[in-house]
Amino acid sequence: MFSHKQTQTRLLYLAALFLILAALELTLSAAVRARGWEASYRWSHWLGVLVWGIGFATAGRAAERYLPGRDPYLLPAAALLSGWGVLTIWRLSPVYGLRQTVGLGLVLVIFILGLRLPPGLRFLRRYKYLWLTSGLLLAALTLFLGTNPLGYGPRLWLGCCGVYFQPSELLKLLLVVYLSAYLADRLPVIGAGERDSGQKPPDHASRPAPTGGLFGLLIPTFLLTGLAMLLLLVQRDLGTASIFLFLYTVVVYIATGRKRLLLFMGLALGLAALAGYALFDVVRLRVDAWLNPWTDPSGRSYQIVQSLIAVANGGISGRGLGLGSPSLVPIAQSDFIFAAIAEEGGLPLVIGLLSLIALMASRGLWIALHASDAFQRYLAAGLTAYLCGQSVLIIGGNLRLLPLTGVTLPFVSSGGSSLLISFFSLLILLHISQRGQEQSAVLNPPQTRLYLQLGGLLLAGIAAAGVLVGWWMVYRGPALITRTDNPRRAIVDRTVRRGALLDRGDIPINETVGQAGEYMRQYHYPALGPITGYDHPVYGQSGLEASLDDYLSGWRGNPGLMVWWEHLLYGQPPPGLDVRLSIDLELQRAADDLLGDRRGALVLINAQSGEILAIASHPAFDPNSLEADWQTLIDAADFPLLDRASLGRYPTSASLAEFGQEDHASPVEMAAEAASLSAGGLRPTPRLALAVRTPQAGWVLLPETMHTTAMSEETADAFANTHTVEAAPFWQVIEQATEYTGQSFTWYMGGTLPGWQGVSLAAVVLLEEFDPISAQQIGQAVLQSAIQP
Repeated sequence: MFSHKQTQTRLLYLAALFLILAALELTLSAAVRARGWEASYRWSHWLGVLVWGIGFATAGRAAERYLPGRDPYLLPAAALLSGWGVLTIWRLSPVYGLRQTVGLGLVLVIFILGLRLPPGLRFLRRYKYLWLTSGLLLAALTLFLGTNPLGYGPRLWLGCCGVYFQPSELLKLLLVVYLSAYLADRLPVIGAGERDSGQKPPDHASRPAPTGGLFGLLIPTFLLTGLAMLLLLVQRDLGTASIFLFLYTVVVYIATGRKRLLLFMGLALGLAALAGYALFDVVRLRVDAWLNPWTDPSGRSYQIVQSLIAVANGGISGRGLGLGSPSLVPIAQSDFIFAAIAEEGGLPLVIGLLSLIALMASRGLWIALHASDAFQRYLAAGLTAYLCGQSVLIIGGNLRLLPLTGVTLPFVSSGGSSLLISFFSLLILLHISQRGQEQSAVLNPPQTRLYLQLGGLLLAGIAAAGVLVGWWMVYRGPALITRTDNPRRAIVDRTVRRGALLDRGDIPINETVGQAGEYMRQYHYPALGPITGYDHPVYGQSGLEASLDDYLSGWRGNPGLMVWWEHLLYGQPPPGLDVRLSIDLELQRAADDLLGDRRGALVLINAQSGEILAIASHPAFDPNSLEADWQTLIDAADFPLLDRASLGRYPTSASLAEFGQEDHASPVEMAAEAASLSAGGLRPTPRLALAVRTPQAGWVLLPETMHTTAMSEETADAFANTHTVEAAPFWQVIEQATEYTGQSFTWYMGGTLPGWQGVSLAAVVLLEEFDPISAQQIGQAVLQSAIQP
């Protein structure tokens, strides 16, 4: 067994080792991003590590000197959390990192001086009304003199010239102090709580119980807590108001054990939530974003959606410190610092962070159970509930476990006020643990059960956060990462070469050009825009760029070890693979020229293999000018973004039902049916992607899909020979189809005759009008161009 000094010292050494390795990783991240040693390295964050090291080395020695019997786990846990926060903030913003470093240094000086406070913390108990009144006055001053360091938003701070203080943070601590002192002094009057063990009862203990019993006793606490919450509601600091209600409930329940209080507070919270939803726009927006963030991911739900994407992006291994993109989440250094840690640390470090919070919860309640009197017991439980409950609240908001409240993550988030109050709370807990070692009051089982219930609640919240992290990282991660509103995809596309789409003769159709860090996608044959699609940082992906993304982005087709290593080292996939398509650009140009300005689609297919040689959808669009034309394209009545050939569903006539189609079909589906007439009744599966070029094996053919039997060979040959075109080696069918709206369409289907000695072909033309002559001319012309040697 180690002594308190040895335990604390070893844990502080482990925290220092973790931070030094993390700081080294952040420094080297520039070389990793550049994939070479010639890079602009980060050094400024080492100042934060230095201040942290000196500060906590001094704090550790001072704690050993002045509080030798303190709990040995709390200080190392807080040290690791605060150092982790400083390093993360430096990574996000050097300006905020410097502020947090200076704030941490000043707070540690105050903390070290506070270790010399007299035992028992009697001054907190004696002047409880003065402390709470002072806090209320400071909070009220923000109504007249309040400001916001950002220059906009709620004016919840006092100060100027770069130095600011948020009174509501102090008010949380003072509320717990007041409630603990008041209840410890008053509850013995009516016998609702315990007497201070080993101490003389207070002078008022012999006075008769106040009229109204427990309710009458709690009236002053209702009034003062209600006044504090009213100030917060006027300021619209609703996150802090919810923390106040939680702390009030915890401390009073711990002191009284009345379950009716939980019911009452639950009803009060429900009514407050309904009133806030009805009266405050900010509450309504946050609740709506919590319930269904996917309805407006770029608007009111932008923060929570981007937070979930950041968590998913971390995955099991994390992107690596300095290698993710956590700054894409708004206010990442404060409200969403947990999402920033999750993205770059991954699942193991997130579990480590949650474990530290769970450790603080368990040690804080252990201290409460072994405190020397009721006041310190209530105080320790309330402060533990504050530190861990607020942590669960903001982490739950980042993970969509709870509505977003905008409070800070204690010890970790940016903000001097939050850091100061977190360390004040730690200081008080250490003093109580020292006192408890000297003289511990024994609790009866019912009283102990109250603290165990609080511990179970806090640990359940932490466990729920851990489960939800796994849900977003592992189960939902792949879907979130591939969302079109994930800007990290654009960052990867700028730094990692994306594979090209080539025609069957390896002529580029879509390819990436430029240098690493400035890669851009270029579309050499814009008329294929609806088919091959686009890969854009704002508008996402479509067409083959989307369906073949795993190959083009490098996640699939590369050796598994290479993918794992590149992801581990760089947080990115290896270079993407080129994909060879079945399209023949010469036939494609002929098809596009023949279709011209008509609205419709054309498909030319190899009847035996199913390879699509030409596929056209008109009107088309130019992916090279997508950003300039986007609004025009989405407003256009003729839907140029639609891939009519593959995705369009058009009515078929009664005679076309002979091909086994339903009442609506796409041109590609009809091309497969037409191909069965030229291939002896076998229906091929249409395919556009033929092969991928791998770094080790070169061109690797993609697997083909088995053909199916559409009809007997005799039936297919009979139909084709019955519809033979005079003086031409192919058959054809021209039909009119009418939609229920009255709009007419023209279908042309044709193909080579049975016994044709060359490549068996089939073609389908769909015009969004009734024009059989044009359909016939286009269909015959594309077949003639394909069968000519």
